[in-house]
Amino acid sequence: MAEVLGEVSEALARAGLRAGAPPLVVMISGGRDSVCLLDALARSGCAARMHALHVNYGLRGSECEEDERLCVELCAQRAVPITVACAPQAPARGNLQAWARECRYREAAALAEALGEGALIVTAHTASDQVETILYRLAASPGRRALLGMPAREGTLVRPLLSLTREQTTAYCRARGLRWREDPSNAADRFARSRARQALLPAFRSLHPAAERNLLRSAALLRAESEVLEQLVEQELGGGETIAIERLRALPRPLARLVLIELAERVTGGFVPQAGERLDELIALGERRRSGAPRRRQLHLGGGAGAVIEEGTLRMVALRRRRGGRVDCGLVVGGSDAEQGSV
Repeated sequence: MAEVLGEVSEALARAGLRAGAPPLVVMISGGRDSVCLLDALARSGCAARMHALHVNYGLRGSECEEDERLCVELCAQRAVPITVACAPQAPARGNLQAWARECRYREAAALAEALGEGALIVTAHTASDQVETILYRLAASPGRRALLGMPAREGTLVRPLLSLTREQTTAYCRARGLRWREDPSNAADRFARSRARQALLPAFRSLHPAAERNLLRSAALLRAESEVLEQLVEQELGGGETIAIERLRALPRPLARLVLIELAERVTGGFVPQAGERLDELIALGERRRSGAPRRRQLHLGGGAGAVIEEGTLRMVALRRRRGGRVDCGLVVGGSDAEQGSV
């Protein structure tokens, strides 16, 4: 236990969650990882600055009530205040896990705002969660972002346990005599993440004894290298929101793709990796010189982003939905004012 507590304490220090840290919103589900986080934070002298948050999704009847009771009890034992939020009725269709994630982060953001400026949101994601996330993203989406995993710090969100495995948090809880709750949905085949945990992860481990450690190390290296790439992109944009088509064409293709992705994601606030795949189309659209060609051209990129080219310069805009489900870039489409490229 001393080894695990020491590692958790070091992780908290690296995350800036010890002396002098701001208020902490600690998200607790009642599972072993969040129970470990709550206890370790309290033992590290953070109890006076902690405010726990538990979200009751109401999806498992009395079991949800048991989860809630345990969380309340654990917090009372450590003199940590807790807010229990009840999620709205779950959607009949759609991604249930995404809905639950949106609910808890919305509640966490509201609580952090209420606690005052500088409050941090702390989650119990572990190295095991990191491996599952990377493997799942590799299967679900292309691009280097899939290999980066979750950062230890993301704005006001902090993940101090990313260096610990699920086995370590389990050992910690057992050594401390802490109770936790098991969520049977974590093993449900209907969830992609659960299938990754139950089937893909064991197969991955069987390939090499250090498979997980190697993947985590690769993700850390790629994240550091990604910071260099982001600096190159920022140097190209120079703080601006546009780029000349001629300059885009002159850039190395990988860097040009990253510039397009960055511009698209700035205006949408979301992930638009497909923007980079439209590089050739955008260059061709911007270099048209035929007689009578309109000065303003646009191309829908997907992901809520649109590229607008005018006078040889490209900028991105967020698409707005029009009546009938169509989207546009806020421009006149067709006629003599604009030319729309292929979707």
